[in-house]
This record gives sequence, C-alpha cells and structure tokens, in this order.
Amino acid sequence: MAAEPRPAFYALASGGWRDYVTLLHPPYTLWHLSYVAIGAALAPSFEAERLLAALVAFFLGMGVGAHALDELQGRPLQTRIGTGTLVALAALSIAGAVGIGVFAALAWTPWLLPFVAFGAFIVYAYNLELVGGRFHSHFWFALSWGAFPLLAGYLVTAERLTLEAGLAACFAAFFSFAQRQLSTPVRMVRRRVQSVSGTVRFKDGTEEAIDAETLRRVPERALQAMSVAVVAMAASLVVLRLD
Repeated sequence: MAAEPRPAFYALASGGWRDYVTLLHPPYTLWHLSYVAIGAALAPSFEAERLLAALVAFFLGMGVGAHALDELQGRPLQTRIGTGTLVALAALSIAGAVGIGVFAALAWTPWLLPFVAFGAFIVYAYNLELVGGRFHSHFWFALSWGAFPLLAGYLVTAERLTLEAGLAACFAAFFSFAQRQLSTPVRMVRRRVQSVSGTVRFKDGTEEAIDAETLRRVPERALQAMSVAVVAMAASLVVLRLD
C-alpha cells in the first residue's frame, strides 16, 4: 500500500518540533524574505541594520503569523499544534511585525506607515479568506507576497520609491504569480486527490501510466529550483552591497 503523501514536499513527519518547522514553510518563507533583501540591495544606499529590521518584521508577519493563520484554516499542513497556540503565534508575531514597522517609520521614514497598515490588513484578509475570499487570489498573492516585500525592503533603506523599484516589484509580482500557478495544482494533488489513473499514448505506440506523482513531479521540481534561484539572487546582491 502506497504511503500517504506529505501535505507539502518540505513537510516533516507530524509531531513535536517538526510541526513548527513545517509551519514555517521554509522554502517559501526564504523565497519571500529574499524579495525584501533584493529590494534593500537595489536601493541607492545600503543599510544592513535596516535590512535586518525589515527581515525580522517580515519573518514574524509572513513566516510565522501568516502561516499560523493559514494552518487555522482547515489544517492544510496536518500539524498537531493546538488551536490556542496557533492563535497566540499569529497574534504575537503579527503584533511584533507591526511594532517593528512603526518603529522603523518613526526612526527613518513615515512613508513606511501605509506599508505597515497594508501588511497588517492583508495578512488577515488573505490567510483568513475574509470578504468571501476576495483577497485570496493569484493577484493578491502576487501583490502581497511578491511586490509588497520588495518595495518595503527598498523603501526602508532608500526612504523613497523610484521607477527601478517599481520595475523590480514587477519581477517579484510575476515570479510570485508563477509560484502560485505551480503550487496550486500541486497542493490539490497532495492534499485533496485520493487517486489518479490514466495512460499517455505516444505517437510511436508506447504508453506511460499517469499517477499522482506524475502530476506533481515537474511543477514541484520547478518550485524547488525557483526557491533556490531567488534566494541565491538575493544573497548575491546583499554580498555585493556589503563589499
């Protein structure tokens, strides 16, 4: 009998500390934190301490808070973390992210305040599927998990937004759009599909069986490669600016 597929390619076996690692969606959290770093590295002047503050804020709000809220919505990762613990993690981490954002706005530029307000709103609107799920879409994912962190990383260091920041935000938005286009069917196969059967018949007369692994293999490998690529790009830009 085939083993039950994990809810995500990075999900560890359920229980204990492993649930908290899985909850963070490590490849995707690093992916979207990389947008923050790319934005900061593209700014005219590079401030490592400002980038660090932005990374901590987005790690709390996006890496912990958003994913805790997402797990509350039907347990997609099948963790055993208690509901009360998830609520506390979400509330405290998002409050921490907002606190860092407000401090950064007061210390560096008040233009960050609209970003803080948007981040506090979208993390709940997207992950809790508020307003009938209107904000839980490909468009809002691309904007909120792609363009938004890159622009925030740029703004916190440059204290203004420019054309080049907007063009880089387009890259992040479309890259994140591609991520969601690939990950949505993969999640469906891993979490909702019970069985898959079928056959591909080639023109030369050969046949190949289709199963769930066939459907998720290619998009999942693409997601893994893309996550490494964007982290490598962010790291290279930050190292360049640190020299």
